Amino acid sequence: MYEDPQGKTTPGLWGCIACAWAVAFAALHFFWALGGSWGLSVSAGPLAEERPGWFVAVGLWGVGLLCLVGGVLGWLLARPRPRDRAGRMVRALGWCACAVLLVRGISVEVLLLTDTAGQNIDVSPEQRLWTLLLWNPWFLAGGLVFGLAAWRSGRAGGSNSGAA
Repeated sequence: MYEDPQGKTTPGLWGCIACAWAVAFAALHFFWALGGSWGLSVSAGPLAEERPGWFVAVGLWGVGLLCLVGGVLGWLLARPRPRDRAGRMVRALGWCACAVLLVRGISVEVLLLTDTAGQNIDVSPEQRLWTLLLWNPWFLAGGLVFGLAAWRSGRAGGSNSGAA
């Protein structure tokens, strides 16, 4: 919660949304790691069927844990943060998360829409459709909310804090 100059408190909404985005994505990865398959086959293709150990350990458990770290980052971005080194570090990490998610979403979207890789990759028409309509927009949404959270966190900190 932030105190604005008029004495009203408003939550760091974008940080809370970023936290929820990351935790939801973590939950989905943990569901898959525990054996769930809903949505996995259209995102991971043959890996979803075979489930090699490295894929489950790194691609599901590892990404799920990384998403939980993103959830903590979103939570930190939602909290009042002074303009000291720790506050700058949290905002910088928020901007990094924004950049990584946007680059991932945009680059895969462009690659699939332009068919740049051609026949060099094994992507089924169903995988292509779901990636274009669900997964890439999900990454773009995550990038946008982390960017907004970092931006609002930077504006809300310090002695001249404003409403989030």
